[in-house]
Amino acid sequence: MKKPHFCFLFLGLLLCIYSCRSEKPVITPPAGYVEVGEASWYGPGFHGRMTSSREIFDMEDLTAAHPSLPFGTMVEVTNLENSKTVTVRINDRGPFVKNRIIDLSYAAARMLGLIGPGTARVRLEVIGFKNPELTAEKDKIILQLGSFLDPDRAKALYQNLKEKYPQVFISTYQAVSGQIFYRVRLRAGSEEEAQQLASELSSAGYPVLRWRQ
Repeated sequence: MKKPHFCFLFLGLLLCIYSCRSEKPVITPPAGYVEVGEASWYGPGFHGRMTSSREIFDMEDLTAAHPSLPFGTMVEVTNLENSKTVTVRINDRGPFVKNRIIDLSYAAARMLGLIGPGTARVRLEVIGFKNPELTAEKDKIILQLGSFLDPDRAKALYQNLKEKYPQVFISTYQAVSGQIFYRVRLRAGSEEEAQQLASELSSAGYPVLRWRQ
């Protein structure tokens, strides 16, 4: 009478072992990993939206979407049709079109001469990994105008500022508590520009914080 019971247990154990063996661990590709295929780009329609990495997409940043490379992977992309090269950081997932291997930001596509054609055959090579915050804001003076837990409030402030200040962007920061803050910021290219912007925005009633990355 107990045989059927043991049979079911045995079959369950086999299924468990099979399923565990079939799940392959995610492996971070080493520096030097290479892919060749078709690249595309995305920009205005997605600018200011949240990416798969929970970072706000800035089409003027040198970033890209890839189906599987870990977020923060630095990739050198070469347009095989004109030999132009750009280095991008993976912060999103895509493209979701057959035979395409990478979806570039508007800024990266522009540097590769990809805006007109829309797509091109490229070679991508993993060259390292970097922290998204440091990569996006390295060697720039940043003015922060607000930090919100509600992404809609951050987007509203961004929308109010973007026409007059095209360098405005939203970045995210995850606190130790797990809370995600949406920070509305401006990039300044020089000390003089930073002082001018800070004075102008403070006069307009914005609480301005600034630091150099």
